[in-house]
Amino acid sequence: MTRRRACAAAARAWAGAALVLLAAASGCRRGTPLGEPASEPAAGPLRVDSANPRYFTSGHRAVLLAGAHTWTSLQDAGSSDPPPPFDYDAYLRFLVANGHNFFRLWMWEQAEGSTEVVTPYWFTPLPWARTGPGLALDGKPRFDLTRFDDAYFRRMRARVQAAGRLGIYVSIMLFDGWSVEPKNRRGGNPWRGHPFNRANNVNDIDGDPHHHGEGKETQTLQIPAVTAVQEAYVRHVVDVVDDLDNVLYEISNESDTASTAWEDHMVEVIKRYEAGKPKQHPVGMSVAWPGGSNAPLYAGPADWISPNGDANRPPVGDGRKVVVWDTDHLCGICTPRGFAWKALLSGLNPLLMDPYTPPDTGMGVPGDYRFNDRLWQRARRALGYARSLASRVDLAAMRPRPDLASSGYCLAHPAGPGAAYLVYAPDRATLTVDLSQASGRLAVAWLRPDEGILVAADSVSGGAAHSFRAPFGGDAVLYIHDALAEGTAHD
Repeated sequence: MTRRRACAAAARAWAGAALVLLAAASGCRRGTPLGEPASEPAAGPLRVDSANPRYFTSGHRAVLLAGAHTWTSLQDAGSSDPPPPFDYDAYLRFLVANGHNFFRLWMWEQAEGSTEVVTPYWFTPLPWARTGPGLALDGKPRFDLTRFDDAYFRRMRARVQAAGRLGIYVSIMLFDGWSVEPKNRRGGNPWRGHPFNRANNVNDIDGDPHHHGEGKETQTLQIPAVTAVQEAYVRHVVDVVDDLDNVLYEISNESDTASTAWEDHMVEVIKRYEAGKPKQHPVGMSVAWPGGSNAPLYAGPADWISPNGDANRPPVGDGRKVVVWDTDHLCGICTPRGFAWKALLSGLNPLLMDPYTPPDTGMGVPGDYRFNDRLWQRARRALGYARSLASRVDLAAMRPRPDLASSGYCLAHPAGPGAAYLVYAPDRATLTVDLSQASGRLAVAWLRPDEGILVAADSVSGGAAHSFRAPFGGDAVLYIHDALAEGTAHD
């Protein structure tokens, strides 16, 4: 057998129990491709995994959520009226090409105005119909908050369905804290274009009863008439997508710190309403901004949370909640080094805030941003590689064990059949991994995070600590596992 044929045979054997041993025996020291992560339509709505509540489960195995999201995935937005249409099909192809299985379906509550720019900025469609009589502040018919705009909900359902056919889960954002106040004082005031602004609706709804020029009170429980409209809208969203399996809900993106009781209330609204429906879906909350604390997220009724923190040093997931570790709440538009791997090995679900569209969208994108920039390409690919490697192990059995690796990044099932260790090395340094709880021979391989290439190394024996050094420069991921049991992790 030629070297090329031997390497190909080893690559095909990756899904089997002895890939690393085959690759080593065949002389494939250059490595074999990690392969694409499996993506199948959801087998049912996600639920918190009872064996490992750091993750959701669909069907019979834990699911790592990982992907990239962008601001115009649901509504078109831009400086023209109407704004340019978003190419959603291309976006889905982009997600699939990078091995992603999750994104946030962004929602903007205002029809015009953005806290990011001072010039006019438009969003369409919105949940409520513009029927008049009378004109809103943007010169268009006022909203009737008792009537829904079917175009909005048809688009929502169609986009969730299209993602579901590709095995992608969608978090439907219901409200947005950036739609009710000028969080960026150098930008515009989105409240001017909000349907709950009294000048913009025919229902005499006033979301700014104290005349502050913003609508933060709408994301509290201070105005019963507003809360009633919001509850009706949330129930309608549930009616539209309840039969779909790939749905999650997110109450709001970065609302004010005074919004906690309101968000908790909306979580309960969904849970009570879905209790009478055929299917129930996970409900999430994101951290407040600015100055939000993570404590209310962990203490609240949400199934999953997106906290803030240090993007370069994630917390160890303790299983109190499923944590979506989203750069949007950590560092904004950024590509932290090793982000996907640090999150994975800390028991978190990594999500990247991706500008995706060109800088002239006006959504706060740095002027030097380029879609094909090397750092962004690397960050996107890493999310897919992380999913692929996580699919090779029994994720429900894995726990963050920073104590087992000298780098402090380790996800492990350290004992018994199916023992496995994933370790991240930020630099090409010697790693020490404590394998004392494992027994027998363990296969060893190194992953090139930039390329998704797995390089086989010599096997080791369990029962003691071992030192390892990557055979290539830069950061690396070390995969150690019971080769004879690896196949049991697959469907």
